Amino acid sequence: MQGTSAVELVYVPTRAEVTEAVRVRMRHSPTGRRLRWLLPGTGVLAFLIVAWELAGPGEPELSKVFLFGGLGAFVLVLGPLVPRLTGRQMYGLVEPQGEVRAVVDDDGVTWTTGVSETTSRWAMLPLYVETPSLFVLLSADKAGVGVAALPKRGVASPADLERLRAVLERRVKPV
Repeated sequence: MQGTSAVELVYVPTRAEVTEAVRVRMRHSPTGRRLRWLLPGTGVLAFLIVAWELAGPGEPELSKVFLFGGLGAFVLVLGPLVPRLTGRQMYGLVEPQGEVRAVVDDDGVTWTTGVSETTSRWAMLPLYVETPSLFVLLSADKAGVGVAALPKRGVASPADLERLRAVLERRVKPV
């Protein structure tokens, strides 16, 4: 797998990087984009029902006011927390694996840790997003299930970072 264009990254994943990858996935997957609109929309709708109940004709049903007020508050608070909570869960899976050695080449990426080895061909992760600190690899499925992060800090030199960027530009499509 390792040809002349292979780039090696060595790093220990951080919770912030995992959370950033989740945020990227949510911005760039159809399911994530729907969720980003659905939660605030549900909260606004719930508060409109509360307003109608309080200001509309007749006596307000307090059970509806509390139910929809609670629902509105819950989803409006939960919405911004979804990436952080999901990142926290994902980090719980990644953190025990410790140091990661990732080899990126024209065939794909191989991640090796003290307890596992995983290889993904580019067909599995055909999209990428570059952030200031990461290259986030994404699957093309509608649910946006596949996500992987390559921290820029994991390369040995700026030249390796440029080689990594070149491999990604050659093999996968930027989003």
